Amino acid sequence: MFERYAIFYTPPPGAFADFGASWLGWDSAAGCEVAHPAGLDTDLIKQPQKYGFHATLKAPFYLAAVQDEAALIAAADDFAAVRASVALAGLSVQSMGSFVALRPVEPSAELQGLAKSVVQGFDTFRAPLTDGYITRRRRTGLTPRQDAQMLDWGYPYVFDDFRFHMTLSGPVDEVTATDLAARVQPLVTPNLPDPMIIDAISVMGEDEDGMFHLLHRATLNG
Repeated sequence: MFERYAIFYTPPPGAFADFGASWLGWDSAAGCEVAHPAGLDTDLIKQPQKYGFHATLKAPFYLAAVQDEAALIAAADDFAAVRASVALAGLSVQSMGSFVALRPVEPSAELQGLAKSVVQGFDTFRAPLTDGYITRRRRTGLTPRQDAQMLDWGYPYVFDDFRFHMTLSGPVDEVTATDLAARVQPLVTPNLPDPMIIDAISVMGEDEDGMFHLLHRATLNG
């Protein structure tokens, strides 16, 4: 039994997944640490490391009392059986305010729709938010819409506030973000899938040390 669960996108085995695991130093599929690129300041990636290389679709949540891990995995397979994969024009390294991430080079209505369906479709597995969580989130300066989305769906940044991203750093200043993006772009470019297909959803579990593990990858077959 894990502490929390989440629904992420994680890449299939291959060069792209290997790049992400190495960059962050954590392979969520194998459940182990891996070596970073030489010379990387590991302080820059401490915050995203525990999640592994991923894009969030349904943010981490505690399981509702009436649910269990097996039911969550079965629901992921059921969901994936009727949802189509999503083709993207590509990914590029971009600054997202205070951190660096891989982002789609063009907007995708299909990707936004997939993310919305995941948020809504798996919400019955989520335990109610704690007062402490709500208070902490509100300290970050949520808009009224984000606050309402947090209360309704467990996370503020969903639907129109969702931005698909695969995080490559923790909080950094503007200069560091520029330098880091310049360093990582040539490393990731040879490993980017072509075409870039969001082909599955991944059920993730957070262990007692806060590290996320890939429990099941459900291929989108709809």
